[in-house]
Amino acid sequence: MGRLDGKVVVVTGASRGIGAEIARLFAAEGGRVVCAARTLREGDHQLAGSLETTVAAIRAAGGEARAFTANIAEPAECEKLMGAVRETYGPVDVLVNNAALTYYLPTKDFPLSRWLRSWAVNFHAPFVLSQLALAEMIPRGAGAIVNISSGAAIGPGRGPYPDPAVGTRGGTCYGAEKAALERFSQGLAAEVYQYGVSVACVSPSQIVPTPGTVYHRLVKSIDDPRGEAPELMAKAALLLATEPLEKVSGRVTYSQQILKEFGWITDARGRGVDTPGSGYSQI
Repeated sequence: MGRLDGKVVVVTGASRGIGAEIARLFAAEGGRVVCAARTLREGDHQLAGSLETTVAAIRAAGGEARAFTANIAEPAECEKLMGAVRETYGPVDVLVNNAALTYYLPTKDFPLSRWLRSWAVNFHAPFVLSQLALAEMIPRGAGAIVNISSGAAIGPGRGPYPDPAVGTRGGTCYGAEKAALERFSQGLAAEVYQYGVSVACVSPSQIVPTPGTVYHRLVKSIDDPRGEAPELMAKAALLLATEPLEKVSGRVTYSQQILKEFGWITDARGRGVDTPGSGYSQI
C-alpha cells in the first residue's frame, strides 16, 4: 500500500530537478501523477530534462503518469491544465506548486518584462492553481497543497554590508517571491483548514544540485557533495501531502528539519536544523 494510492496528483515544474523527483516518488507511492511543465522533449530547453523523460521513468517503474505542457504564467493555461487533469484522472487530490523561473539580476538592471514574468510563474501561478484545486477539494472535504519555497526567502538581513557580494548576487526578486509564497501558504492554510484541506510549504535545508542550480552556479555540479539529494525534498513533500491535517497544515519548514521531526531520517543538517529558517518557519 502506498501513501497516495489512487490519489490524483499535479506537480508543476516536473520536467527536471526537484519537480521530477517529486513526481517519481509520488507515483511510486501509488499516485496518478500529472507532470506539468513547458519542456515536453529533450532538446526543447537548454537544460537537461523533459516531461517525456520524467513520465518514461515513472512508467518504467510501474507507475501511472501523464505529461501536459503548460505555460503557467498565463491563467488561461492554468485553467486548461486543471481541466485536462479532471478529464484524464478526475478531481485533483494533491497539488504541488514547484515550478520556478529565476533571473539572477540586480534590481537596477532587471527588465520589467522579466520581473513580471517571474512573479507570474513563482507567485501568481500558485494562487491560480490553488484556487482551481480548492474548487474541487473543498466540496469533498479533503486535499493537500504543497508549495515549494527556497532559502532565498530568508534574505540578507540588515546592513551595513561590508561584503560587496551581499545584495549584488541578484536574488532579490526570487527571494521576495518565495517570502510571499510562505506568507500565502500560511494564510491559505488558515482559510481552508475548516474544509479539511491542508496547505504547507517546504524549502531545501541545503542547496539541491539540479540542472538549474548548476546553470546558475549555485553549486559546482550535479554531484556537488555540499548539496542535498533531491530525494529529501521529494520525501518532505510527500510527508506534507499525506500526514494528518492537524500535524502539518500551515507549516513553513525545511526538508531535513521536517523529515527528522517525523522520524523519516535520523541525521539532519542545514537550514531549520543548524541555522534558523525564515520568520514564517518559526511561527
